[in-house]
Amino acid sequence: MMKLNVIKLSILLFISMLFTSNNFEVEKTEEQIADEIIEKQKIDYHLVTATTYTIREEETDSTPLLTASGYKLDSINPKKDKVIAVSRDLKRKFRFGEKVRIKGAGKLDGVYTVRDVMNRRFRKKIDILINPDDDGNLFKKVKLYPIDINE
Repeated sequence: MMKLNVIKLSILLFISMLFTSNNFEVEKTEEQIADEIIEKQKIDYHLVTATTYTIREEETDSTPLLTASGYKLDSINPKKDKVIAVSRDLKRKFRFGEKVRIKGAGKLDGVYTVRDVMNRRFRKKIDILINPDDDGNLFKKVKLYPIDINE
């Protein structure tokens, strides 16, 4: 009985050391990693206007589940892939598949992947893909940071 209590106490002490140790690291989110990269490298941003779009044909084209890059979207939950479309002037600066950090778009702030391109008439603008039942929005003075999460 004494040995069992000592073993239990040892296990409890070990577990408490894990949780109180400074070496214990909590897994960081993609957004936290992106913010650290931006801060460390002092990355410049592009000031853009952000709007939202859905997979409805009237907002895209006749193939709403296929982006300009050839990426296939989920028909049930398209926003889970965190996709953005960029205006053609920004397309010269951002390649398909590149990760970007968006700040200034409220609850839509985060890390997204450039997978689509907007109509030629738009300049300095991004479109954030949302689900059809979500409310659309317009955000001005949004900061768009190019990032490389794999660093």
